[in-house]
Amino acid sequence: MQKNKTIGSMLIVAGTTIGAGMLALPIASAGLGFTTALLLILATWALMTYTALLMLELHQYANKEATLNTLAKRILGKKGQYVANFSMVFLFYALCAAYIAGGGAQLQEKLTALTSMDIAPQAGSVLLAIMVATIVTLGTSTVDKLNRVLFTIKILVLASLFFVLTPYVRGQHLLDMPVEQGLIISALPVIFTSFGFHGSIPSIVKYVGLDIRTLRKVMIVGASLPLVIYIGWQLLSQGVMAQSALLNSEGLPGFVASISSIAHSPQVSTFVTLFADLALATSFLGVSLGLFDFFADAFKKRNTVSERVITALITFLPPLGFALFYPQGFIMALGYAAIALVVLAIFLPVTMVWQQRKTQQTNGYQVVGGNLGLVCAGLCGMLIISAQCLQMLGVIPPL
Repeated sequence: MQKNKTIGSMLIVAGTTIGAGMLALPIASAGLGFTTALLLILATWALMTYTALLMLELHQYANKEATLNTLAKRILGKKGQYVANFSMVFLFYALCAAYIAGGGAQLQEKLTALTSMDIAPQAGSVLLAIMVATIVTLGTSTVDKLNRVLFTIKILVLASLFFVLTPYVRGQHLLDMPVEQGLIISALPVIFTSFGFHGSIPSIVKYVGLDIRTLRKVMIVGASLPLVIYIGWQLLSQGVMAQSALLNSEGLPGFVASISSIAHSPQVSTFVTLFADLALATSFLGVSLGLFDFFADAFKKRNTVSERVITALITFLPPLGFALFYPQGFIMALGYAAIALVVLAIFLPVTMVWQQRKTQQTNGYQVVGGNLGLVCAGLCGMLIISAQCLQMLGVIPPL
């Protein structure tokens, strides 16, 4: 049973991480060259895995049902709790609204094609929100089971894509040097957000229990699965197309059209579309599960059917409302996603561990690297925020 939960938790971490944003990686890294893009991806993976392990160092001294709300209040006081709650709610509501709007539009198109009925665009968003809310309300075990099925299909689709495109990979494309060093700064926020899964860590701790050895395995393996897939995807995308072609591909639709043309296969477009749908579904499940458990802890909701329904309404109604009535709001919020994720996944774990190590004299689990590791992680967070701010100010062009 425990082994089953461990595998399922690894897949929840990987499924939350590998969202539809993975498809933006080739566009984000266009002009960097394969080697530079690979180094950035590896560095980001190391940073995010390190801060995930910091979260485990914090959880070992708390109740297994504790979320960021409880941890921040206990270690940093009321002000720290407010910062943690704002960053969590801001980021996760924006993400959920994006998933509801994007996934709802895709669902509406498929239902219209399937039924030959004129279905309103809003109906797809409402139906998707109800479906995901129902699954999350049923509990982490239900999310785990569904996520396994979706993740398996996602890997099969990705393997099919690799099979079709691998013959067209050219070694000379992978040896291209960066077109412009400044593009590294532009790519940082996109690559960083491609490794975001930290909001679901408390849900996994609650599901697996406070077995630090098992949880370490979950975090390291769960984060490494996306790393392997991202590297494979970079090999394909940057190996099939020259940097100049990637830079001129005019976003994701242009990129998909280009690789379909190179492979002489319309199936590529089908595989990419299906992968994007599955990636959105697994990421939405992981994000909304983390937000659901966060609100259950913040509002002290018990594990009864009626109180779980109330928690689901708090979790899903606001992002559904934004997606339906004020789409500009969540689109604007997503522009700050990297900054909110830095606060959530780097600054808060680093600050809380720093504080806890000063006050908690114990022989418990401690992440390697000492205080120097915490300082380095904090500096990396500041670099990512600086890159995002430079883009927002127009100093460097957005991707």
